[in-house]
Amino acid sequence: MTAPKVSARRLLLRGAVSWAVAEGLLRVNPLAGMRGPPRPRPRRHHSRDEVRRLLAAAGQAAASAQDALRYRPGSAACARRLFAAEQLLLLVRLAADSGARRGELAALRLSDLDGRVLTIERSLSAGVLGPTKSGRTRRVTLGSGTAGMIRRYVQAWAARVEPEQDWLFSPSPRRPAPMTAGALSRRLARPGQATGVEHAALHRLRHGVTTYLVDQGRLLKTQARLGHSDPATTLRHYSHAMPLDDIDVADELDRPLDDLAPQY
Repeated sequence: MTAPKVSARRLLLRGAVSWAVAEGLLRVNPLAGMRGPPRPRPRRHHSRDEVRRLLAAAGQAAASAQDALRYRPGSAACARRLFAAEQLLLLVRLAADSGARRGELAALRLSDLDGRVLTIERSLSAGVLGPTKSGRTRRVTLGSGTAGMIRRYVQAWAARVEPEQDWLFSPSPRRPAPMTAGALSRRLARPGQATGVEHAALHRLRHGVTTYLVDQGRLLKTQARLGHSDPATTLRHYSHAMPLDDIDVADELDRPLDDLAPQY
């Protein structure tokens, strides 16, 4: 079990036991004086520079695959290579824009996009389609560039081969089934190695979205975009990214100290 889960369950248990003591159901609090688990370390994220490098590497791979298909227009191998390269570029762009979990990305369909609004209502885990981690549907507004890329690529894929389904990410150009979350994660390994971005991962792109928004002081927007059940979850994991905006408080505390302190 991960440290965040242990910490969250301990907090829930402590609250329940404290309530039982207050209601007289327990004489003493058995958790009194017990030390809790260590706080989880801040989650690692990809910086904006790392995201740019990943996008650049994926874009170069797509351009190279496009050139190869122009040179050999009837090659099925070149067509598959281009499809895979375009999917990778779209994956990095969409993950860094939406902040969606990898299972949610794997379960996306073109029909989930309406204008620039992406509806995230399902997730793919262990090959099984189900609800999102929170069990709730959320709607995320994408950047115009990301939404435009989705539509351009889907149209290009359909022009090359007739699709069977409308999955955004699939192992086959006909897109008959979604790609697994694990396969999506493995797709990032090559551009990460090519650009020197250590441990390139979809969850780090997600954390990058969170860290950027929290740094802007937009905690509620972060909670809604990432699908956290409440703002406390966001704050617990990303409090290190909160901007320091307490200069006015520091000055208020400092002024009376100047009046009280002897002058040297």
